[in-house]
Amino acid sequence: MPNTKDGKLELLTDKNSALVLVDYQPTMFSGVASGDKTIIRNAAYCAAKAAAILDVPVVLSTINPQSNGNFLAEVTALFPGQQVFARAVPSFDAFEDEKTYSAFKKTGRKKVVVSGLWTSMCFCYTALHALDDGYEVYGLIDAAGDSTPDAHRYGVERMLQAGVVPITVESLVSEWMHAWTNPKAGDLVKEVYSRYGYMIGMGRS
Repeated sequence: MPNTKDGKLELLTDKNSALVLVDYQPTMFSGVASGDKTIIRNAAYCAAKAAAILDVPVVLSTINPQSNGNFLAEVTALFPGQQVFARAVPSFDAFEDEKTYSAFKKTGRKKVVVSGLWTSMCFCYTALHALDDGYEVYGLIDAAGDSTPDAHRYGVERMLQAGVVPITVESLVSEWMHAWTNPKAGDLVKEVYSRYGYMIGMGRS
């Protein structure tokens, strides 16, 4: 048998991963034309809600909130008292901000699930930064959007070529939950699956 193990074959769990959401702000949403904004917004919310239910660490970052508006209130409400990091340096890479990156590193997690607006810029650059620093990076694709379909598509392709693992919100939540025997399964069905994955929600309600 091989002596090395690919960490990306290890499933995501509530103990080995963190969620980083970047720039879900009104002005950023207004420029999204690559897909359905409601689906994108709902996917971001559902990932955050599942993380809140399962106690997965979450880091929230914004760029220039004075002009772009605050992070989605429905998401920040899930984490009362938690700081949303408005980047001191308005970089497209959220991890170039010391407080944002420090908050993630303090989680001690080796796997990071990243998504944001826009795909080809803040999402992509943050994911590549984490990858370059040796983390195992998962890109939450259906929670992302960009100014055009091509911008989204090629932003995703660039990340995949670099080694980011693509994932969708239902797959992410299911991986975190692992099995229907999870004691939080009922909460996830009621508050996540039934909102985003209608058939799963119907089958388990």
